[in-house]
Amino acid sequence: MKPHWPIRRDFLPADLEPELRACVLDGCVAVQARQTLEESRWLLELADSAPIIKGVVGWVDLRSEHVEEQLAQFSQHPKFMGVRHVVQDEPDDNFMLRPDFLRGIGKLEQFDLTYDILIFPNQLPAAIELAKRFPEQSFVLDHIAKPFIKDQVLSPWREQIRELAQSPNAWGKVSGLVTEAKWQGWKTDDFKPYLDAVFEAFGSDRMIYGSDWPVCLLAGSYAGVFKLMKNYVSRLGPDVEAKFFGLNAARFYGLV
Repeated sequence: MKPHWPIRRDFLPADLEPELRACVLDGCVAVQARQTLEESRWLLELADSAPIIKGVVGWVDLRSEHVEEQLAQFSQHPKFMGVRHVVQDEPDDNFMLRPDFLRGIGKLEQFDLTYDILIFPNQLPAAIELAKRFPEQSFVLDHIAKPFIKDQVLSPWREQIRELAQSPNAWGKVSGLVTEAKWQGWKTDDFKPYLDAVFEAFGSDRMIYGSDWPVCLLAGSYAGVFKLMKNYVSRLGPDVEAKFFGLNAARFYGLV
C-alpha cells in the first residue's frame, strides 16, 4: 500500500465541516497547495459557497513583473487574505532573498496582505533575514519550519526560531507536526520540546493553530491533531487557548 493513499482523493469543505464542528471550531483559512493562479481562483470560489472558509491564502507569482496586477485582482475579493509560495521545494536555501522574490514581497503591504512562510529548517536563516528586511510586512511561519521531530533534533532549529521571533512582525503557526514525527508511532511527548520552544519564542499573542488537513491524515486524524494541541494549550489557561484556536488567526489575517 502506498504511504500517501489516505489523501489520494478530493477533499472539499463538506468533508471538513463535521471535523470542525466536532472540535467546536466555526471556520478555517484555506491555504494553497498548487502554485497556479487557477487554484487561487478555485479556493475563492469555494470560499464564496462555503461559510466555514473565513479566508484564503493563495498563490501569485511573486517573481513576475506582473505581480502587482495579480495582487490587485485577487485582493478585490474580501476573503483573499494572503499569499504563500512553496519555498520548501526550492533547491536554493536563499530563494526568498532573490531580488525578484523580494520585489514581489515588497508589493504585499500596499494590498494589506499577509505572507505564509513554508520552509524546511535549513531555510530558516533566509526567513530571519526576510522578516528583518520588511518590518511592516506580516509573516507567519507555517508548520514551525518542519523541525526534525522524528529524530528528536532541536538545534539549530530552536535557536533560529528564537532569532526569527525577535522580529515582531513574524508569527508562528503550529501545524503539520504529526507528519514530521513517526507517522504510525508518534507519542504526545515527542512534540513537547518543540511546542515549548515556539511558545516561549513567539509568546501567546503570536501563535496560531493550524491543522494541516488533509495532509495530517497521513499520520493521524483531524480530531487527533486537535486533541494534541488542546491538551498542550489548555494548561496555559483559557485566555491563551482562545487566542491560539481562533483570535490570533483572526487578528493576523484580518478576518471579518
